[in-house]
Formats: sequence, C-alpha cells, structure tokens
Amino acid sequence: MINIDELKFDENGLIPAVVVDSISHKVLTVAYMNKESLKISIEKELTCFYSRSRKELWLKGETSGNYQHIVSITADCDNDALVIVVEKDGPACHTGTDSCFTKEVFKSENRGEFSMDGLYELLQGRKDNMPEGSYTTYLFSKGIDKILKKVGEESTEVIIAAKADDKKETIYEIADLAYHIMVMMVEMGISVEDVKKELASRHVIDHKVKQEKMTGDDKK
Repeated sequence: MINIDELKFDENGLIPAVVVDSISHKVLTVAYMNKESLKISIEKELTCFYSRSRKELWLKGETSGNYQHIVSITADCDNDALVIVVEKDGPACHTGTDSCFTKEVFKSENRGEFSMDGLYELLQGRKDNMPEGSYTTYLFSKGIDKILKKVGEESTEVIIAAKADDKKETIYEIADLAYHIMVMMVEMGISVEDVKKELASRHVIDHKVKQEKMTGDDKK
C-alpha cells in the first residue's frame, strides 16, 4: 500500500479520480482531489473532491444525501490518477442520473461484451414494446404463471444434466434457466442490481461466519 505523499499531483495540486460503482462496475463520475480532500476521503470513507470552478472542497452527498462510501482507492502505474470504488446511496450525477456518463458517442455493431445488465435491458425492451414473433413477448403475454412454469422446467433440466455429470449440457441448461429467471425478474420488477446487492450482503455475512468458525477452531 503506497503513501499519499507518493502520489503525483499536478501543477495545481490536483489528481483525477475515476469513481466506479462496486456493484454494477459502471463509471459514475470523474472528479478531482487535492491532498486535503483525499485525506478527508480516507478518514471519513466518503468521497470528498475539490471543485475547480468553486475553488473549494465538497463532500459528495453533503447536500443531496447521495453519499459515496469508499470501498477502495487505487493509483495507476504512474501514481498520477486514482480509481475509487464506492457503494453509493443515490445518483452520482447532479442531473439525477445514476452515472454522469450517459451520452453515447459511438458503439460498435460488431463488438460488445455480454452482460446480465444488457440482457435485462433487452428483456425490458421486449416487455415494453411486445414485438410480434418473439418468444420473450410470448412469455410476457402469458403472464407470471407461464413464466414460473418455465423456470421450474428449466430448473429440473439443470438437475438432470448435472446428475448425469454432463458438463456441456449442464452449461446449456443453466443458460436456459438464467434466461427464464431474468424474464421473471423483469415481470416482477426485480433489477439485476437488486440481486447483486443481496449477494454482496451475503458475501460479507459469509466472510464473518467463516472468521468466527476459524477463531473457534483456533481456540480448540
């Protein structure tokens, strides 16, 4: 772990900070810190920046309530830029959007990494527009009972494939199950972030339980 004094602040005493959501991994904003605001950020475990326009420090969320709780701060290889991973209490942008980065400049039609968030948005689009000929449209038109029936069927298929120790078939069936669960989530208004937050909370609990068990074993 490096010391603050090892960081390279520019001629104005500032260093750029890229703020990233710990759950979605989205870039939320890019701001600047000076040594004082960085020290405050570390002490409070809340992002504190330096406003270049107002020439003053500002604690994110102090007026809006949208605090950013710091998970980690990492410097780049040159020690002249920071990535700050946070858990946010609300929108990162002053406009009320989740992230400051919402204006698409370019997007390749041939490249793109698959994501559960992207699949969720696609399924939500199917529900909103109900295009004809789409299997997803069919499921939404039939309603929750049909969707739940498919979730049950696909769960059984996963079990059968796994019991047969067929890895390739199990992967195929897990993908089918994941798709139908996502359809169910859209139907019920459950977001991917809702599930990620629940899993994150369980990870912390599991970590604590493991530590307690290890402590108990050590005492023996």
